[in-house]
Amino acid sequence: MLDLKFIRENPDIVRAAVKHRHASWDYDAFERLDAERRELIGQSEALKAKRNAASKEIGAMMKAGEKEAAEKAKAEMREVGNQISELDAKLAETEEGLKKLTYSIPNIPGENCPIGDDENDNPEVRRWGTPREFDFDYKAHWDLGPDLNIIDFDRGVKIAESRFYALRGKGARLERALIEFMLDTHTSKGMIEWWVPALACKDTLIGTGQLPKFEDDLFKTTDGMYLIPTAEVQLTNLHRGEVLDGKDLPLRYCAFTPCFREEAGSAGRDTRGIIRVHQFSKVEMVRFATPENSDDELEDMTRCAEDILQKLELPYRVINLCTGDIGFSARQTYDLEVWLPSYNNYKEISSCSNCGDFQARRANIKYVDEEGRKRFAHTLNGSGLAVGRTMAAVLENYQNADGTITVPEALRPYMGCDIIK
Repeated sequence: MLDLKFIRENPDIVRAAVKHRHASWDYDAFERLDAERRELIGQSEALKAKRNAASKEIGAMMKAGEKEAAEKAKAEMREVGNQISELDAKLAETEEGLKKLTYSIPNIPGENCPIGDDENDNPEVRRWGTPREFDFDYKAHWDLGPDLNIIDFDRGVKIAESRFYALRGKGARLERALIEFMLDTHTSKGMIEWWVPALACKDTLIGTGQLPKFEDDLFKTTDGMYLIPTAEVQLTNLHRGEVLDGKDLPLRYCAFTPCFREEAGSAGRDTRGIIRVHQFSKVEMVRFATPENSDDELEDMTRCAEDILQKLELPYRVINLCTGDIGFSARQTYDLEVWLPSYNNYKEISSCSNCGDFQARRANIKYVDEEGRKRFAHTLNGSGLAVGRTMAAVLENYQNADGTITVPEALRPYMGCDIIK
């Protein structure tokens, strides 16, 4: 959510940002509602001042024994009170309309976010590792899993529906091993681990920007709760409506949760395997920082995600998302893409974003700085990592000619074996 004053005073910046992000927004409606809001506030405050002054006069009349004049003044003030109530009701309606309008505006891209139309304009920042060259006919993970009897797509669909799967034996063990390995790696660097609910209320999803814009991407319950699409939602809202001590920043959190996504509009994309499914596991990182340090925190958080891939010895690259590809709440995002032989290409496995104060304004998360001022915090989030995609990368990159999978050295203490067969 952008600051109303900023929108009012910088319409050209907002228009340019919306254009670069291929979004649409009705500035004329904002201007009309904003003017109406200020007019209503002025009228209401003027009447309230009149009522306050009259209250003192009525008190003086009562003391002077001017009962008839006092009663007449009271009647006039009751009418003023009715006018104030009507104005305040109109004001509440106008502010609600203004809020809905501002909730639809994406974040302003930061100065480190390149301008571009789509994913083809995302500049590559760096690469790590060299994709493996196979001397045998390698398989995709959607074939390896069933062949090893560790991924069961048919039973996943049977007990749920399409785009669900079940893990068996060493497949389930590998999922658990990856989660524990990721959490242990992050907490060893000082991140605080949380366990949070998989259900969230509407206010929580409004706070991080999933609502109201992405309603169709969420699974909903009959009583108005939502299955979370990422632990970012819960970790960020832990401090919703709070004022933090600036001396405690940055706060660095991590958590494992199941994640649920409708994948609305993704028909035909990555329909095979475990890359794009309705339920998946993810270890998430979230940070709260000062405006002065949030860019540094983004770099550090991205390195933490990279460290997981490096320890697993999986080739990857880092790209800087352009304005036409960046997420709604982010001002800058680095995507980590892991090498998947089945695609003969790199595939996203983590997004690390600096949201600036965009989410903090929506969720009302502030901190007290060194001068005692209350300021909105900057929030950051990043996958550390998406577990299913990591599993797919491990299976494909570590497969052997005989159909077995060599367990990455970093995972062997968690798996209790060197080979999956």
